[in-house]
Amino acid sequence: MRIRKLFKFENAHIVRNCSSDRCKRSIHGHSYQIELILQADRLDHGQMVYDFGLLKSSIKDIIDSFDHAICFWNKDDPEYIKMCKTFSARWISLPVSPSAEQFSRVIFFWAQQILNQTKMVNGEADVSVYSVIAHETATGYAQCFAEDVANEQMGKLSLEDFEFSDQIKQEWHDPSMYDKLIAGECFVNPQVQMQVEP
Repeated sequence: MRIRKLFKFENAHIVRNCSSDRCKRSIHGHSYQIELILQADRLDHGQMVYDFGLLKSSIKDIIDSFDHAICFWNKDDPEYIKMCKTFSARWISLPVSPSAEQFSRVIFFWAQQILNQTKMVNGEADVSVYSVIAHETATGYAQCFAEDVANEQMGKLSLEDFEFSDQIKQEWHDPSMYDKLIAGECFVNPQVQMQVEP
């Protein structure tokens, strides 16, 4: 079974090397909608794939990092990167170009890493990311699946290769969340007191 959670954010970027002259030479922004689709082979004690309320913590924080932020490819011109860091309090350095395709891969990667490191306490079993759809405009989106994340020809994704501005980190529920993710620390879902025995 699959469930879908919708997230929204506003983001600015330059997409280097793309065909459109406007996109590759000028900072511009989009109103993104992100569809996070999770799957599981069985339901938890609440008869859910994964309680939507659980997505309001680390996964929401990591996706919300994009909101009102500028994203740049860490291979871009050092002067441009320096300007982004100097004149924006909210920025993310990515190991890939900030295209809709890469946003879908990055969010899939982050969400799956968080799920992998989460101790499930309510009977959740093998919850995983099925797909991420990144709507960049009302008419265009990119969709990512697990094989796309693993495909290094699309760009290698490693937790250590991302960087978040201090302001973004300070707005997370846990400002050290990403450091804990890199260190492999466990995230623990809240305990549930059974009211009806499953």
